[in-house]
Amino acid sequence: MDFSSPACSAKAKAARVMQTDAPTLTTERLIIEPLSMRHWESYAAAWGDPRMTQFISPEPRSRQESWIKFVQGAGFWSLFGYGYWAFCDRATGAFLGNGGLAQMERGIAGLTGFPEAGWAFSHQAWGKGYATEAMTAVLQWADATLPDREIRCIIDIGNHASVRVGEKLGFGQIEALPGTTGALGLFSRQAGG
Repeated sequence: MDFSSPACSAKAKAARVMQTDAPTLTTERLIIEPLSMRHWESYAAAWGDPRMTQFISPEPRSRQESWIKFVQGAGFWSLFGYGYWAFCDRATGAFLGNGGLAQMERGIAGLTGFPEAGWAFSHQAWGKGYATEAMTAVLQWADATLPDREIRCIIDIGNHASVRVGEKLGFGQIEALPGTTGALGLFSRQAGG
């Protein structure tokens, strides 16, 4: 019995050339590394803090919700060739936040078919330029690995710090959307920034 089909074979061949493991990236102050169980407890604590989620969801994440998102962030790599990383302090190894590129299936037409950038940092890391530093490295990796791919993101318009980060990264607002915590902006960045 032959279980192969031309469609499955073509998809398998395409998957072989796609990166399925997150690379480790470094910047002056950060190690941007694959999510692993080493990060889990810090990740769960960060996402359980209402300061972390104030512009993302009406409530902090429960441990179970955090677990689902944690596994999802790591799992994107095997499906899309991109995903989420842990952002860690290069000097101490401390978990500062996470982010990268995703396919969230949010039901937002303007995100369909585009890698979606996202980043979040624990309150202790705010105001230090870590988000711009981390996502600059992520987007440089994307430009080299996913050539000619427009990347989009959504940002709560009230999150002025995150809007500024997006603008520094080359994102421009293309649409206004309703959100769960406030009005959202849909932002776009052409390949190469």
